Amino acid sequence: MNNKKKEIITAFLLLLPFTIFYITFTLWPVLQGIYVSMNKWSLMGRIRFVGASNYSKLIKDKFFWQSLGNTTLFVIISVPMLIILALILSMLANRSSKLKRFYRASYYLPNILSVSVISYITIYMASPYMGFLNGILHSLHILPSNVEPQWLSDPKLVWWTISWTTVWWTIGFNMLLYISALQDIPDELYEASRIDGASPARQLFSITLPLLKPTTYLVLLLQIIASFKVFGQIFLITRGGPGTMTRPIIQYIYETAFTNNNMGYASAISYALFIILIILSILQLKLQNRRDNV
Repeated sequence: MNNKKKEIITAFLLLLPFTIFYITFTLWPVLQGIYVSMNKWSLMGRIRFVGASNYSKLIKDKFFWQSLGNTTLFVIISVPMLIILALILSMLANRSSKLKRFYRASYYLPNILSVSVISYITIYMASPYMGFLNGILHSLHILPSNVEPQWLSDPKLVWWTISWTTVWWTIGFNMLLYISALQDIPDELYEASRIDGASPARQLFSITLPLLKPTTYLVLLLQIIASFKVFGQIFLITRGGPGTMTRPIIQYIYETAFTNNNMGYASAISYALFIILIILSILQLKLQNRRDNV
């Protein structure tokens, strides 16, 4: 009993620092945010309790729905690209080759860049008249000399510019997850399938992709959450423009809190986004469990 008590006390003492930090920097801000969202709260002036009126205001707020729609559009465009291209790159980087390490490093390298760097690169590459992208398209005679696509201001092009920038910047992390999963697939399965006469395409669809399903579900969940939280690259590249055509919901929260000085309503929008992400995560996990049990 004395040894068991010592183990319990030791475990408690080891967990205590993390518990204090978790309560201080995670649980308490969450509870404080809920309290703020139920008040008319500005950075200066009197705080007034308004109950759930900040949440009911969301229903009639066209800017909230527009920013949520913009963010959803970004998710729809970027998430499939990030999954499919990460899978392709992981299979290329996992092949037996002397340059295997070079491929992995080069594919992952953009991931270490800061958001300000990749945003500046995108502005330089996609600017009309002086940008690299239009310049190379003109030099290859793909575009007529009098045509200048507005990659950063045309509503039909700007989302693709932002999405490709995000894919190039963040795809390395997803690629590493897939490489780790590919290395866990036993080579014996491929050897047995080759003996049975399976082609590389048949191996891909009958062995590789089915065994990568758990990783794909994980990447999908993480990428949906990350894409709904997009802010930095859009803010630095387009400032949410043209107009508010590319303003994501995180930027709307930021502007509501610090530009319009309405912390209470900004907190309510934040918790609305939190609820949306929780619902999407639960639905995806249930769908995954249902498919795994079939």
